[in-house]
Amino acid sequence: MTEDAHLVVVDMQHVFADAASAWATPGYAAASAGVQRLLPAFAGRTVLTRFVAPERPEGAWLPYYRDWPDQLRPADDPIWDLTPEFAGTDTPIVTATTFGKWGDALAAATDGSDRLVLTGVSTDCCVLSTALAAADAGRFVVVPEDACAGLSPADHRRALDAMALYGPLITISSVDEVLATMAA
Repeated sequence: MTEDAHLVVVDMQHVFADAASAWATPGYAAASAGVQRLLPAFAGRTVLTRFVAPERPEGAWLPYYRDWPDQLRPADDPIWDLTPEFAGTDTPIVTATTFGKWGDALAAATDGSDRLVLTGVSTDCCVLSTALAAADAGRFVVVPEDACAGLSPADHRRALDAMALYGPLITISSVDEVLATMAA
């Protein structure tokens, strides 16, 4: 890992953490613990992302939100807030209405770094979508599997296996391995 690598923390929000949410992600707490272990090594080089519903869905998002009408809430609804362990910091936050967070805003927030450590939820949706787009844009992406969580253990594994197919652009790793390379 190089000194310019950035930690990208994808969508650590109430809507995915709260067991009562239709979008609850089992394993959220374990992923959060993994991310928190990484944060000190990336001081000043961390970016958080937030998913929010669009004001007016268009295209393929129309049938999607027909299936999830209870999630069509304004961007300032508390369900979209970051959970307490990630809220209230000076860390840049990139907000998007798309699963994938890679784009101009995230590229700028990561200072154009060509190395990203990508964590968060859910592995099989927003993390996967972000990783593939960042890799396509020429970024080296490391995904510590124990700092992510999927909708099920099987979905988590399938997403990790799909991302591993993109090696060497995407590497599946662990929190311990990332920290060891940072210390070297």
